[in-house]
Amino acid sequence: MTLLDTSTTTPSVQRMASPRRVTAILAMTGMAVSIMQTLVIPILPSLPKILHTHPANSTWVLTVTLLVGAVFTPISGRLGDMFGKRRILLISVSTMVIGSVFCALSNSLAPMLIGRGLQGMSLGSIALGISLMRDTLPRERLASAVALMSATLGIGGAVGLPLSAMVAEKLSWHYLFWGSTVIGVIAMIGIARSIPESTIKTGGRFDFVGAAGLSIVLVSLLFGLSKSTDWGWGDPKQLALFAVAAIVFVAWSRYELRSKAPLINIRTSIRRVVLFTNLTSILIGFAMYTLNLVMTQLLQAPDGTGLGFGQSMIVAGLCSAPMGIAMMLVSPLAARIIVRFGPRFALRLGSLVIACGFIYAAFFLEHVWEALIVAAATGVGIAIAYAAMPTIIMRSVPTTETAAANSVNTLSRSLGTSLAAAVHGAIIAVAFASSAAHPEIMHHHSFTAFDLCFLLGAISCVLAIVVASFIPKDRKDTQPLVLDLDVLADLEGVAGIEMDRDLLDTHHDRRASVLIREARPRSVVRRRPAARPRSHARRR
Repeated sequence: MTLLDTSTTTPSVQRMASPRRVTAILAMTGMAVSIMQTLVIPILPSLPKILHTHPANSTWVLTVTLLVGAVFTPISGRLGDMFGKRRILLISVSTMVIGSVFCALSNSLAPMLIGRGLQGMSLGSIALGISLMRDTLPRERLASAVALMSATLGIGGAVGLPLSAMVAEKLSWHYLFWGSTVIGVIAMIGIARSIPESTIKTGGRFDFVGAAGLSIVLVSLLFGLSKSTDWGWGDPKQLALFAVAAIVFVAWSRYELRSKAPLINIRTSIRRVVLFTNLTSILIGFAMYTLNLVMTQLLQAPDGTGLGFGQSMIVAGLCSAPMGIAMMLVSPLAARIIVRFGPRFALRLGSLVIACGFIYAAFFLEHVWEALIVAAATGVGIAIAYAAMPTIIMRSVPTTETAAANSVNTLSRSLGTSLAAAVHGAIIAVAFASSAAHPEIMHHHSFTAFDLCFLLGAISCVLAIVVASFIPKDRKDTQPLVLDLDVLADLEGVAGIEMDRDLLDTHHDRRASVLIREARPRSVVRRRPAARPRSHARRR
């Protein structure tokens, strides 16, 4: 029988963990990981020359990070639930540091790809950080901390893009990766010194077959999407990859349903609240990457083609900064909205704000300063929506599955960004090709390819509002936790035991989690008397 690992950190260590320090360190870790994703965007045009390779090969510098990150995000979440979230978080950040060193020392394609792949292994750190917050922070601080941690996925990319552009233009590109190394080391020191280990662990065996099956599904799907611009939509090779992903996914799902210790709990994932939240996450991820990719391309596109504003790389990067700043400032407000009106309302509100920003960009954007307003407005919406999604997930899954469930939610956002990159990349590529072939036609078009991309982003947000409407409403008295019996029911070997709430020896403290100390069958343990010790009187 697999029971919860009830080994706990000593009380003195728990008291020493300052909530503000925990939040700051985990948020900085999330920023470091998300900055890494946009680190190479400013040097993409120069990569073939830097790495002495063909331009088609240099695109793997981005693709390999995407693929490895998608594969390892759910794996790291499951390992965190099994063996400790802090431990796996340290390992994840260490892979980013090692990968950054590889990239900083590389001058050819092979070591750069190794380094970028190692960096991709750290993308699950944000989901692990959110789960650690649930297990270690006081309940009154949890909402704002989760909102900030979730927003770092967008904040890091928005803030890191202009910084990377300035470093790449003024200094050697190697400094980009040395800077990433330093930030990663600082994050590791902070985690090791100030973050307590989660007391909730499931133990058990790792599902290697499930991990291999999910890896095949994700690599086939994402690689097919990433090659849509080169191969074209409907290419036989792309269709073959999609077919492999679909077939393996069906077989993988059947295997996971029968597994006693699955990598991803399918039954939990198809619950109405979790399923529709993850579907909404795909659409919001599509919208977020629409701004990052399309706005940057629009600002840098030559104005002589009638498509863009002809701005420099640094200016284009700076125009994305308002999104990150807005997300950072709005995160506390997002937490208050969630507490006051519920996460479902916040998710739909955030989607509506993003849609309004994209509609303005599609039909009214004519000046560079307006791009700043669009970026800021979109950042406000993303901050609210990103804060709501992990909150819904954590209120809906067993305590022992928070890291894995948050990792799947993060993966859902990554699927949305991958789809956005494929769709918008194809649209913009066709637009530039048409502009080069028929420049006199493009000048007379009032609705450009970039406007179409913004409109697609708005449509994805409208769809997100519709999908989020199917998420069940929160009751105001609902605790952000699942009942202890629900936790035990999902553990290997415990589901068949008849349990009674009075037979659960639980320990409650002011943290936002319930620590299950001992669970025994009804036939073994006698009921406790009605009177309880004073230390157990306060129960949630």
